[in-house]
Amino acid sequence: MSVRQKKLELIEAMNRARALEPSSFVPNKLLDTLIEKMNLKNDAELCRVLEVQPPIISKIRHRKLAVGATILLRMHEKSDISIRELKDLSSASMH
Repeated sequence: MSVRQKKLELIEAMNRARALEPSSFVPNKLLDTLIEKMNLKNDAELCRVLEVQPPIISKIRHRKLAVGATILLRMHEKSDISIRELKDLSSASMH
């Protein structure tokens, strides 16, 4: 498989994920709350704490990648914020 084919598959996968995510998905609220509650300075520190590569957080912040179960669980484990609350933070319907 060529690099171009791999890139096209990745773009298609991202588009499918974007289509499946709720339109009310608000990642900035979730990420900013994590940074605040864990006394971090920025997304780079959040990446280190969550042990994920910076492009993952960037793609989540820019709504190019939904928060999957694995990263949601890691957010819960590192922050002690309940999974329910984390999910609520990423929803625009929360007050």
